[in-house]
Amino acid sequence: MKKLIISLILMLPFAALSAQEELTYFLPKTELRFRILVEKSEYTPGEFAKYSERFLRKAADDKPSTTYRLVGINMFTTAIPDSSKQFTVPLDKKHTIFTVDCASNGILMAINAKRKEATIPEDFVPAKPAPTINPHDYMSEEILSAGSLSKMAELTAREIYDIRSARNDLNRGEADYMPSDAGQMQIMLSNLDKQETILTQTFQGVTRRDTTQYELTFIPEGDTGKEVLFRLSKYLGLVDNDDMGGVPYYIKVEDLKIIPELKTVADGEKRSKDDAGITVNQPGKIRVCILESDRTLAQFEAYAAQYGSLTSLSSNLFSKKVTSHVQLNPVNGLVESLETEPVD
Repeated sequence: MKKLIISLILMLPFAALSAQEELTYFLPKTELRFRILVEKSEYTPGEFAKYSERFLRKAADDKPSTTYRLVGINMFTTAIPDSSKQFTVPLDKKHTIFTVDCASNGILMAINAKRKEATIPEDFVPAKPAPTINPHDYMSEEILSAGSLSKMAELTAREIYDIRSARNDLNRGEADYMPSDAGQMQIMLSNLDKQETILTQTFQGVTRRDTTQYELTFIPEGDTGKEVLFRLSKYLGLVDNDDMGGVPYYIKVEDLKIIPELKTVADGEKRSKDDAGITVNQPGKIRVCILESDRTLAQFEAYAAQYGSLTSLSSNLFSKKVTSHVQLNPVNGLVESLETEPVD
């Protein structure tokens, strides 16, 4: 008989290791985790905003503002111990249970096998902000030395119209100095576009956008109606769920009544009356919908431990003749791998 080994991430205070007669464990409860991406837009009016309609025939707001909007939502699942599902593994000479692997929180992960780690998606990484450009660096000496803001705006608008005219001449092949090849042509057009954009910002202003990731947790139980998952205010961003100033985004969970089949006895064997005492999850499949009012924004499906049912593994999977290697899903407790082999 192989030496009995108890493999744990941490020494659990509730595990009776000294006696080596049984090990207490929990089955998981699946929690839904949502990563919410919220874009913040900060508008800074241009230096000549109040002259925009006069010189560019296009109105511009002369007051700064900040707004928020939802740009993405993703879901993944993690697990916490289910206090209502506490069981024990027998550790005696009657059963070929050599290693029991539990997470630090007591959730059963594997028996006579290497645990499978939960996969957590990578965090959202925002793009680096664009460098700040000073429009005065693109203004002529005549503009910068103008005696009033109104005159500066007039001269800047004239410069913008000159840039547009020069670009049109290049595209038509009518410029005084035409580039010698397509590469030079593209460089000249690109430079003109950049100059126009920067000078136009002195009238139309600049909007800088930054996206922030927020993470929310929801533990479903049964079929849920529409429940508020979060609220988002156009002018304040993510707010408390009881803040009526934010637009509510709802979650709805539906039990699909789908439970995967599970092998619980060894091939060619009948279930033994001497139960090994190893209880596992047969998780159920759920559908999760995120809604704004009655409009579905996102829909996900997953297996959750608190749906479905419990079952026990027959002791003949761990008899003196046969041993089994069991690997459980770290999030919902499903037996993902069960291999049997004869004992030497």
